[in-house]
Amino acid sequence: MRETTGAVGALGRAADVEKAARQRSGWYARYLWAFAAGQLVLVPLAVLGRGPVSVVVLGVANVLLVTGLSVYAARQRVVRRGFGVKHGVLVGSWAAVFALVVVLGFTVFGRSVPFAVGAALACALPLAVGAWTEMRGSA
Repeated sequence: MRETTGAVGALGRAADVEKAARQRSGWYARYLWAFAAGQLVLVPLAVLGRGPVSVVVLGVANVLLVTGLSVYAARQRVVRRGFGVKHGVLVGSWAAVFALVVVLGFTVFGRSVPFAVGAALACALPLAVGAWTEMRGSA
């Protein structure tokens, strides 16, 4: 009987830790909202900018944004199960959309303002959806 109580107690403590991690994971939603907001500024500047220097400067700005947010993420005390996979999927989705936007912006659409607006929303969308699902999951 003692082994069962110990196992049940361990499972209970693990459930409590998981619940606390879920409740304290609101920081990740804030991270994703900040990243999405950055896209609403940086993507139009990249698409509407003049020449490859503009893309490089704004690409570096995006890298600095990701680096700053990643340092913020690394300093968090609580990370819930599956965080690495979710983060990888979100950043990978954003990177694919961003690369497509930059290529299309320079090869097909030029400095089109409507395309820049749509591109900014497209780049922010995976991050905003991730933030929304994170907020729902941490409640």
